[in-house]
Amino acid sequence: MPRKTTDSTALYAFDAEQRAAHGIVCGVDEAGRGPLCGPVCCAAVILDPDNPVQGVNDSKKLSEKRREALYEEITQKALAWKVIFVPPQEIDEKNILWATMDGMAQAVAALDPAPDFVLVDGNRCPPDVPQPCQAVVKGDASSASIAAASILAKVSRDRYMLELDKQYPQYQLAKHKGYPTKLHYELIAQYGIQPFYRRSFLKKQGYWK
Repeated sequence: MPRKTTDSTALYAFDAEQRAAHGIVCGVDEAGRGPLCGPVCCAAVILDPDNPVQGVNDSKKLSEKRREALYEEITQKALAWKVIFVPPQEIDEKNILWATMDGMAQAVAALDPAPDFVLVDGNRCPPDVPQPCQAVVKGDASSASIAAASILAKVSRDRYMLELDKQYPQYQLAKHKGYPTKLHYELIAQYGIQPFYRRSFLKKQGYWK
């Protein structure tokens, strides 16, 4: 569809400006900050400007089927990419903000080649990233690299939750992906807390002392 191409072109144009000013650019985003269970997934991507991924966009604007297809294309065409899974125990220990910041920094550090400049979705850059870094509010709708990272993070986490659903079908994780829905709270009340839950997220609801 023409609109998708236009959106993708605009996102690639944003990245081209950043490359012209800074050199090799990577985009960073996360998925899963809000759920009650499972990891937060942090992704970093360096796209190949000479081999673009058509239709790349904010993962929230794409269907699950489209995200899956784009995931395969991004991982095949990208110059470098990495997804870090930060487990619930680390989220409980550090809090979700700093667990996410650490995961983002790890994802960037794992890239080869290393980027010269880092674009991060949101309003804060991870302090442990040594490269110059720019936070971009709604970056997954502005930058192709951040949009690609949002897709890798979202698909990776959804796949993880689907595997977890096979082990613990009583929690219906495939349906709500761990987010705090009414159904999910009812199932927690019925079946209790498992090791994949974020205890710190459940304290306020009285499920964990």
